[in-house]
Amino acid sequence: MPLQKLNFKPGVNREATSLAAEGEWFECDKIRFRSGYPEKIGGWEVDSGSYAAAYAPPAGSFWGVARSLWNWVALSGANLLGIGTNLKYMVQDGSGGIVYDVTPIRNTTAAGDVTFAATTGSAVITVSDTAHDSTVGDFVTYSGAVSLGGDVTADILNAEHQVATVIDNDTYTITVSVAATASDTGDGGASVVAAYQLSVGQAITESVSGWGSGTWGGVAASGDTGWGESVSDGGVVVTARLWSNNNYGQNLIINPRYGGLYMWIPSGTPGVYNRAVRLASTSSGLYQTDADCPEVCTSVLVSDASRIVLAFGCNDYGSSVLDPLLIRWSAQEDYTTWTPSATNQAGSYRLSHGSEISSVLQTRQEILVWTDAALYSMQYVGPPYIWTTALLADNTSIMSPNAATTANGVAFWMGVDKFYTYNGQVQTLPCTLRQFVFNNINIEQKAQFFAGTNEGFNEIWWFYCSANSEVVDRYVIFNYLENTWAYGTLARTAWLDSPLRGYPTAAGYNGQIIYHENGVNDGTTNPPSAIDSYIQSADFNIGDGHNYGFAWRVVPDVTFDGSSSAAPEVTITLRPRQNPGSAYGTAPTMDVVSANNYSAQRTYLVQQFTEIVYTRVRGRQMAFKIGSNSVGTQWQLGAPTVDVRPDGRR
Repeated sequence: MPLQKLNFKPGVNREATSLAAEGEWFECDKIRFRSGYPEKIGGWEVDSGSYAAAYAPPAGSFWGVARSLWNWVALSGANLLGIGTNLKYMVQDGSGGIVYDVTPIRNTTAAGDVTFAATTGSAVITVSDTAHDSTVGDFVTYSGAVSLGGDVTADILNAEHQVATVIDNDTYTITVSVAATASDTGDGGASVVAAYQLSVGQAITESVSGWGSGTWGGVAASGDTGWGESVSDGGVVVTARLWSNNNYGQNLIINPRYGGLYMWIPSGTPGVYNRAVRLASTSSGLYQTDADCPEVCTSVLVSDASRIVLAFGCNDYGSSVLDPLLIRWSAQEDYTTWTPSATNQAGSYRLSHGSEISSVLQTRQEILVWTDAALYSMQYVGPPYIWTTALLADNTSIMSPNAATTANGVAFWMGVDKFYTYNGQVQTLPCTLRQFVFNNINIEQKAQFFAGTNEGFNEIWWFYCSANSEVVDRYVIFNYLENTWAYGTLARTAWLDSPLRGYPTAAGYNGQIIYHENGVNDGTTNPPSAIDSYIQSADFNIGDGHNYGFAWRVVPDVTFDGSSSAAPEVTITLRPRQNPGSAYGTAPTMDVVSANNYSAQRTYLVQQFTEIVYTRVRGRQMAFKIGSNSVGTQWQLGAPTVDVRPDGRR
């Protein structure tokens, strides 16, 4: 019987059974396709940056779970990375790798409004501040305090702290680094000032209940109730904190979903980073706007074509109530003017299909706006209409605000039950992994799902939560040049493919900024560890599939280009079975090997100069698997061949 070449169709197919998909790949992890052949994905390294604050995060370089990354270069030449998390908004200066806290201050008290109380032997400090509006986890910085309770010095109090518990609307607690050596009530000095940062959000979507649930002055469209109001027995669903951000020149406009508009302005002085400030009529200087600047919105975008700031899902003129389908925009070249007049281009438009705006995406020629039921196109046309809006598709869906991305002028997004593409026409994106992805997905955590590009490999990546996970643990890749799909497991929270950083940039769950396609190992560990990657074919007949076949040798076709190890290696596994309903053969013990039990799977080590592997595998069907789990190994599979001879019938 001649050598049987194993030349499988590019891409992974889980839409058919393992035998029906004969000639295709069936399982994989940490694999991509390049020129039609599978290879291990590139490795990743962690940014070595630090956090510029005495109250540093417990691990990595930033606080919380990042849901947004935004990269740009300031006029000073600083390479800046905006990081929006559930706890803070931070900016990393790429020149020094330092992460600065620029989270807006929502309220600063008058001197003396805050008092402290300490108890002997306890590190818990009770803070009194009338109508503090804080929630558990909020950050507050005190100044002007004096020593309290013996060992609780002024230096300890005059720092950033997190709210540990909320007792009532006028009282909360913090925990300091030392225990008080004496009880002290109502102390701390008459000049204490508290600067409260923007309230924190959720790391995941969850139901909360009880007094104090939700956000202060919660917005009905977000599903939150007002802080301090009663909630139903079933509780309130609070979604994960998301951010949108866009440049207005070198300045950055940011928006926490269902919050206000804020601007951060680089100081131009290295190492000097001020906080972002709310854009409002009550602000001052460069942050002061007219009275019609949106107070709340679901996302913000700055039009490249017209330098107009657009707020999506925002309050109407003269109202503070969020209208989830309303779009408003500022005057051209003027983010401070939102009141329409005959002399400016400010205005608004309300969409008609759906119940809320779900996502927005700026493409080369238009702005795409998804509601929960339709897709719209917005194009700038100038006066008198300013923007035209066209309905592109009805009865379409998008999984989350961050589930869409664009590459080569084409938009790609994940819907609630399939993938879509738009290149002038909305179309379903054929997917050989559709059932595999959408039948094992935690849709309750869909706010966490996100998309990103990997332009160097012509890929779209979607990250999502599997059915039994409340955090992102899986990804699916579409290669839009070769029309191939792959999938795997990876824990990431945000992704940005920016040429300004040299590598695709991701955020990890432990506060790490991670550069992908950088090296060949997992650099999130110290020392770097191996990336466990593999791909397995669907079943194929050994010989004619009627008689048993005996596979007795394999000619591997593997390259190790890009490996950093002097002796890179992969393992090849042949997995035989008798019929599609039977299990793959299990590896026998050594005494069974000597007894010639060849119906079990066999794993063989293949190195750089391995020419042929002698095997002893018997069955009707067989699956071919190749993988690696060694440091410094990079590999690509070609077209291996198997030598099979007839081995009787049973």
